[in-house]
Amino acid sequence: MKIVIALGGNALIRRGGPTDLAEQQRNVAVAAKAIAAVARGNQVVVTHGNGPQVGLLALLDASAPESQRSTLDVLGAETEGLIGYLLERELMNALGHPRVATLLTQVEVDPADAAFEQPTKFIGPVYDETEARHMAGARGWQFASDGNRWRRVVPSPEPLRILECEAIEQLVQAGFVTICAGGGGVPVIRTANDRLAGVECVVDKDRSSALLAQGLHADVLMMLTDVDAVYLNWGRDDATPLRTLRLGELKRLSFAAGSMGPKVDAARRFAATAGKRAYIGSLDKVQEILAGSSGTLIMETV
Repeated sequence: MKIVIALGGNALIRRGGPTDLAEQQRNVAVAAKAIAAVARGNQVVVTHGNGPQVGLLALLDASAPESQRSTLDVLGAETEGLIGYLLERELMNALGHPRVATLLTQVEVDPADAAFEQPTKFIGPVYDETEARHMAGARGWQFASDGNRWRRVVPSPEPLRILECEAIEQLVQAGFVTICAGGGGVPVIRTANDRLAGVECVVDKDRSSALLAQGLHADVLMMLTDVDAVYLNWGRDDATPLRTLRLGELKRLSFAAGSMGPKVDAARRFAATAGKRAYIGSLDKVQEILAGSSGTLIMETV
């Protein structure tokens, strides 16, 4: 099978947990072992989030003189290199061979996308409300609640085209576990004279992963995060895991715009292609998810 595994940024930096490099390396090693178990006998493409990492880089970048500060597309490219390197190294260790490759990936977006006027994508660490208000005033950033904490939000436009899709397909056909579209890919737009230019936003990793899975004609899309399933009434005492979701059922359900919402929407898009399966679940249950005993299965017909 050809499987696209979308690894959540919060699976590498635990929600509210340590953010140092040593902790990330430990978490990446765990992720690599889980992915390697699936990669044996399958064609696997790995994408990953970068919300915590790009937010931390943005914090460091904000302390530099204004003339030396980077834009979010550049920071996103830096995280693709950082996380891609860690994943590639640990996958080589876990698989016992060097047929793993990381590809810097650009994703085209529409400069007129309405998302630029309504930021929803969480990046960076969590804060309490007082800290978030202080950061908003000091840096001019926008914040939104993420459960009972607060995080920075930035624009997240719709991915239109993955520019390196052909190169990714060639790597997969050559037998490489391919790491790509990190953080949703580096966001670029086409200018009036048909040149590419970076843009200040973060593309949602799951929507890019669904677009990539469609382009690669993958059999399965797996979105792995730090929760074990999609939940109804998430964050409440009556929260209930949803083990199977038909596409028709999604019309009457809603999920948080900055977290689970894009995952469910990405799963819906991919599952809408005939006979395709999409899963959402926990990284440490990856084999159980494929076997149907964990996570949430989203499919056109069940």
